[in-house]
Amino acid sequence: MSRRLLVSIHLYLAAFFAPMVIIMAVSGGLHLLGVKEVMTSTELGYVAGLKLDADSSSLNSDVHTALQSLGVEARFEYVKAKGREFSTRPSNREHYRLSQKADGVSITTVSPNWQAALMELHMGHGPRWYKWFETGFALGLIIIMISGLYLGLMSAAYRRQTLVLCSVGLLLFLALGFL
Repeated sequence: MSRRLLVSIHLYLAAFFAPMVIIMAVSGGLHLLGVKEVMTSTELGYVAGLKLDADSSSLNSDVHTALQSLGVEARFEYVKAKGREFSTRPSNREHYRLSQKADGVSITTVSPNWQAALMELHMGHGPRWYKWFETGFALGLIIIMISGLYLGLMSAAYRRQTLVLCSVGLLLFLALGFL
């Protein structure tokens, strides 16, 4: 592969994914700085006598039926179960939380603010097609980083700085992350 082609691939991938990197860095940075996401919950109702089973092949239709019994025509892809709690996905938009009680299920509407919606995407809780996009994004970032390192190491003018900065970055990552 020629240097020119590698530079072009590096540039095109970096330009294509730059907005996503910036948005994820801003939302994640705000979270780390203490600006927390807001998920507004509103009690929707209670369905008496309902027993949800996380292992049931009919879980999605059971949740649809429960929501319809409260007059809600919900749009979701699947249901995520965690103990006695069930959440419809994707959760980067309005979704529903169902809590199994002894004699039925309590249902809550959950609405994320913009930052919570971004964090849900960041954690892979978006639509299924978006997960494929995020997988491509991860692969793109790997290619961008490796090609950038390769280009820096192959250039006599940048070889030393590339080695020093990459080594310091790796050492800081290891030291701060595992000590």
